[in-house]
Amino acid sequence: MTCYLNGDFMPIEDAKISVLDRGFIYGDGVYELIPVYRRKPYRLTQHLARLQHSLDGVRLANPYPDERWTVLIHDLIGRQAFENQGVYLQITRGAAKRDHVFPTGVPATVFMMSNPLATPSPQVVEQGVAVVTAVDERWLHCDLKTTSLLGNVLARQLAADRGAVETVMFRQGFLTEASASNVLIVKDGVLIAPPKDNKILPGITYDAAFELARDGGIPFATRPVSQAEAMDADEMLLSSSTKEVIAITTIDGRPFRGGRPGPVFRRLHALFQASKPG
Repeated sequence: MTCYLNGDFMPIEDAKISVLDRGFIYGDGVYELIPVYRRKPYRLTQHLARLQHSLDGVRLANPYPDERWTVLIHDLIGRQAFENQGVYLQITRGAAKRDHVFPTGVPATVFMMSNPLATPSPQVVEQGVAVVTAVDERWLHCDLKTTSLLGNVLARQLAADRGAVETVMFRQGFLTEASASNVLIVKDGVLIAPPKDNKILPGITYDAAFELARDGGIPFATRPVSQAEAMDADEMLLSSSTKEVIAITTIDGRPFRGGRPGPVFRRLHALFQASKPG
């Protein structure tokens, strides 16, 4: 597999960074994951805009303009043997003497790799997935896609320990998101999700879901969703760059709404598949 590191393409096994890199020492960096279908990036403009939002939020200068990112991403895609890919890019504040204060005059570390994109299987689409619920104990800048993901890792491991694919989280009695996905509900035919604030990641697929709902005639709304309303919803969905849109059919070990994906999910899933490039 070919990756990109600080200006050069190379075999991934040859890529090396300093042990003093602030991404390693502090988790001081940001990342993006861009799905690629038939070698065409999905919503690249939106992903680069979110990257800039994350960089601005941690006061880290963007090392490249969007035009350069676009060229590099397409170059990386072309160097891989597989058609559908997940392009991962990471920018850290670079290698410097260990000190909490931002270093000056230190170049950022820029890394990219691409792996085969594993999209939901037909079985997952047909049967849905299991989740567990938990209190959201993460920090209050979840809108920034940083590499400091320990809170998300612990939440995801909680799901894995219980044989589920995700942990749906609630903060002070209101739905936020899952460990690596946005969460949407359906009530009386209306697609609803929490607003994009500092408590959730502004998901690219989250936005796509609402655009597709609008174009497909599905009513939608963004507003706070209480835990009670979420658990009483007619449908509950996960969305992310790798999960696309999938239905939740089991919550905390119990079937949710008959244990089968609902009609709004099926409509939204069909719209999403039709929107993919290629």
